[in-house]
Amino acid sequence: MKFGNIIADMYRRILNLRETVKHKSVFLFCPRQTGKSTLVHQVFPDAAFYDLLEADTFRELSARPEYLRQTLSPRQTVVVVDEIQKLPVLLDEIQLLIERNKHLRVILTGSSARKLKRGAANLLGGRAWICRLHPLVSAELDEPRLLDRLNRGSLPSIIDSEHYREDLKAYVGTYLREEIKAEGLTRSVESFSRFLEVAGLTSGEQINFSAVASDAGYPPRTVREHYQILEDTLVGHQLPAYQKTSKRKPVATAKFYFFDVGVANTLKRTPVIEEGSDAYGRALEHLSSRTGEAAPNSKWTL
Repeated sequence: MKFGNIIADMYRRILNLRETVKHKSVFLFCPRQTGKSTLVHQVFPDAAFYDLLEADTFRELSARPEYLRQTLSPRQTVVVVDEIQKLPVLLDEIQLLIERNKHLRVILTGSSARKLKRGAANLLGGRAWICRLHPLVSAELDEPRLLDRLNRGSLPSIIDSEHYREDLKAYVGTYLREEIKAEGLTRSVESFSRFLEVAGLTSGEQINFSAVASDAGYPPRTVREHYQILEDTLVGHQLPAYQKTSKRKPVATAKFYFFDVGVANTLKRTPVIEEGSDAYGRALEHLSSRTGEAAPNSKWTL
């Protein structure tokens, strides 16, 4: 089955987007290639779809944001704007649409929240819920194949690939090119790439900013900023230390995990993981740390 140029994903996602949209418009955020655009096309094939990665669409709406409101059919009930972080100014027009049509639902997808967080963007003042789509979780797979997931990760476009290692390397390169360079998140992509390698090697460990700074050749302040970029672009998260313990001294430092174990393996240059190995245990911990395994319908805030 195809929707435009998008082939329908073979996986049925747990996130019940149709039910959520019955109540509110939605911000849907997730890293690239997690399946947000495919999911939206599957659930809402008749929606008005605006892809800001398309140069002509971006040019039209960036020059005339009101074009969205002026050209939308009054009978349209669902509107999708893909990669909303590329044009935050559009959110003012979207707020007007929502206020003037109580039956209209707008789905705003994105692979980065940084511009929205840092640019004082209009987040629609409670007019939209914020959801997060994770890579595939166990309940979305007919055969979870744990060992495969620990090696390949859980990205829909990679988990069944015959050349998953090459695909994961390309994914990391795409992240650097499209998210870091295109969004202008740091002055030097090459320098950030060095940091990314060190962050990959220490993924799943307690964060030691000074040690990472020493290995990457940065001051600790810059390392902290780079970790924040990873979180803002949704490719990693910190797991806070558990403080409520009376039997031993509480751990004070959080751990950092990349959003997908396959991506972490690629950055670490991990060889094939075998059951019972040290790498198997670390990868299993990484997989279980992912928010999506416990709460695939989780809502979060910017």
